[in-house]
Amino acid sequence: MANTTGKAVVSISTEHIEKVKGGRRHYFGNPFGESPFAGDESLRRFFDDFFGEIPDREYKQAGLGSGVIIDPQGYILTNEHVISDADKINVTLSDGRDFKGEVKGRDQRSDLAIIKINAQNLPSATFGDSDSLRIGQWVVAIGNPFGFAMHSPEPTVTVGVISALHRSLGSMLSREKDYNDLIQTDAAINPGNSGGPLVNLNGEVVGINVAIFSTSGGYQGVGFAIPVNSAKRIISRLIEGKKISYGWIGVTVQNLTEDLVKYLGLHDKNGVLVSKVIEGGPAQKGGFKESDVIRQFDNKAVNNVRELLNVVAKTEIGKKAKVALVREKKELTLEVQIGERPQNPEGEEGIPTVSGNWRGIEVEDITAENSRGFRVEEKKGVIVTNLDQGSAADDANLNPGDVILEINKQPIKNTTDYEKMTRGLKGDALVKTSRGYFVIKGAE
Repeated sequence: MANTTGKAVVSISTEHIEKVKGGRRHYFGNPFGESPFAGDESLRRFFDDFFGEIPDREYKQAGLGSGVIIDPQGYILTNEHVISDADKINVTLSDGRDFKGEVKGRDQRSDLAIIKINAQNLPSATFGDSDSLRIGQWVVAIGNPFGFAMHSPEPTVTVGVISALHRSLGSMLSREKDYNDLIQTDAAINPGNSGGPLVNLNGEVVGINVAIFSTSGGYQGVGFAIPVNSAKRIISRLIEGKKISYGWIGVTVQNLTEDLVKYLGLHDKNGVLVSKVIEGGPAQKGGFKESDVIRQFDNKAVNNVRELLNVVAKTEIGKKAKVALVREKKELTLEVQIGERPQNPEGEEGIPTVSGNWRGIEVEDITAENSRGFRVEEKKGVIVTNLDQGSAADDANLNPGDVILEINKQPIKNTTDYEKMTRGLKGDALVKTSRGYFVIKGAE
């Protein structure tokens, strides 16, 4: 395997030049840069001429990653984050030859990119089938994590097994990337391995190494790779430099919990709960409502958020799909026309009004100041500023910084609405926040 697939693995070094503008120097003793000789123009000119202006400067930032040759004509598959913002790309083959790399196509959401080098008759890797992978199956990670430090172009080979499938990192690594269907492996993946292949024992590429999960910055037995079948779908478009489009219906969804299942009167946890319907989006036009539970999409069962995201993203834009859901304990079917996922799918000034403690929660009205402090984007609702440890709200997994938008499906625009709704409220309460729905239990 090292003598075959390993020869198709390359090292990728990048360089990004960041320009920092100079300007006039600050005068001693004045942090605002104003001249202490205000009113004396000749003295000001003397100091300006003597000290001069700070010149513009350039800082070079270097990056390191790996890639795999997928075509003898010099097309290389790697991670998008390996070549992101690169001004220069240098590719080193396993035989030591260096080439200038050119980006042919990139897709930030899938974190995949194709670069091209001016070479022919190169050793290239073959693709396997990532859908057929099984937990416990042996795999090999190939890359060049420390090649430049060790002054060796030969790739590093590490061995392990498939630890888990369909892992989700959500937005842990990046909000712009879709890390919702990853292969987890204990084959050692180190910094610089990103973009290198994960292969089966036949030498077929089944994944593209993307990340490690570590508390120390080093390898701890938990690495992740993008399934190669996800790459197969878009490689031809990346080579052609075309935009990669994904299906979108305009909803925010969450997985069901035992408390939500009980509160909503459902029979099981299969399905996803709609916590937000984007205004003007396909779902709103199709008649979707918040708190709907989606069970099937386009005749495919939906058991969790990952499954819904995957099936919607892969559905052809413009297609009309049937969606089976449960609303208020009744089953119904809606039709939605798939839209194209936008690039970036989705407080008032003043002194915040603080509301008292309800089931362990303290809240404030949204203001410019506290919305910045908690990084809140919502304009309506109330911000949870404090939680009593061991309270009902704490047990329900609410967090400071959550924005409460509804209680028992009644809109909460401010602390006035919040106090009216919570005053004398008994029993379990369905609370909709900026992160989704939660059930806060009442006193027995």
